[in-house]
Amino acid sequence: MSTSTLIVLAVIVVFVIWAISVYNGLVSMRQRVNQAFADIDVQLKQRHDLVPNLVETVKGYAAHERGTLDEVVKARNAAVSAQGPAQQAAAENMLSGALRQLFALSEAYPDLKANANFQQLQAELSDLENKIAASRRFFNNAVQEYNTGIQRFPAALFAASFGFSQKDYFDLGDDRKAVADAPQVKF
Repeated sequence: MSTSTLIVLAVIVVFVIWAISVYNGLVSMRQRVNQAFADIDVQLKQRHDLVPNLVETVKGYAAHERGTLDEVVKARNAAVSAQGPAQQAAAENMLSGALRQLFALSEAYPDLKANANFQQLQAELSDLENKIAASRRFFNNAVQEYNTGIQRFPAALFAASFGFSQKDYFDLGDDRKAVADAPQVKF
């Protein structure tokens, strides 16, 4: 073999090894995004399982607050059936708002506020909310790394052709203002 043939083969081998390395890096980032979303899903499932217990506890003390209780149940059902990060984020934000209204009700009912079961459920939900927030931050960080990875040169040259596309953040979006507002409780 001639020297020029060996050089061409060496360049091709180096290019193939480099392309495999870039592809594997993108696959790893995509898997990290998928795993982070699965972590959020687990936390949200626990939250969805906790909400009916919380509603039942409140019913015994504030049965005439039917509208608020129905709103919580409706928001929970919407959150359970939501698909994908964007739709799930919107549904979860509505559930958070409904839960805030439910907890605001407890201020008006001292017996409910003092109930050990209610306090335990409230503490569990608070703990879950913190875990969900941490999982969202991890997911959004993984999405940012992944989106940046597929946009960087030289990966951007072939990322789309290998099926790598942008991922959505788990973000509040347009619902950010509604979630930030304090709940209104009227008697």
